[in-house]
Amino acid sequence: MHHRNAVISSEDWFEAHKAHLEREKELTRLRDRIAAERRQLPWLKIRKDYVFESEEGPKRLAGLFAGRSQLIVYHFMMTPGCDHRCTGCSFLADHIDGANQHLRHHDVSLVAVARAPLDEILPYKHRMGWKFDWVSSYASDFNFDMQVSFTDKQIAAGDTTYNFEKRPLRSKDLPGSSVFCRDESGDIFLTFMSRARGGDPLIGAYHYLDMTPKGRNETGPYHGLMDWVRLHDEYQDRAKGGPDCCD
Repeated sequence: MHHRNAVISSEDWFEAHKAHLEREKELTRLRDRIAAERRQLPWLKIRKDYVFESEEGPKRLAGLFAGRSQLIVYHFMMTPGCDHRCTGCSFLADHIDGANQHLRHHDVSLVAVARAPLDEILPYKHRMGWKFDWVSSYASDFNFDMQVSFTDKQIAAGDTTYNFEKRPLRSKDLPGSSVFCRDESGDIFLTFMSRARGGDPLIGAYHYLDMTPKGRNETGPYHGLMDWVRLHDEYQDRAKGGPDCCD
């Protein structure tokens, strides 16, 4: 049974919540400052000519911008030939279409990229009912250069860098977001990378849960989303679970 907090008079309740509001304001102001600092980070010019497989045919990185100057790429974990469908990536992807209705009107394109070929991506996209653009980087080095995919040789040697840290990894693919800007001359720059728990702010369901008395309530064997999150059409199947990677 969930522990019940103290129940007090309305006046005391108001004062306690008013005092806590100062902490909430501190967090908001800190988030604003960090976002401003993020916008001042240096940029890296992209010099390689990446080509992706899309539903409209081959597209270069510039084509993913769709005429806009800013591009957010979500790196979806889906390796070629793998039957596993990443629950964590899918949980995040369930939040994309709602935001994308507005992003495209604010000079931002958002595209998911996976290494699996397009004919493996599209059936899953259709099953999930997602509308966002999803392309394959199967024939390019894009995911490897963005340090979200790793070769067998890299994994065997422990020569794997993720989230700006070199450390041994087992997974061939990991999630993350990469942000790009395209200037008036057509040059493309990598402006920001978000990896690991950096994707948390993109998962709106978590932030609804953070307002509730029980919070995220991830108290199972994995102490994370794998304790309870399912693909949104599999919530009756409570037997699923386990590490969300495909080796």
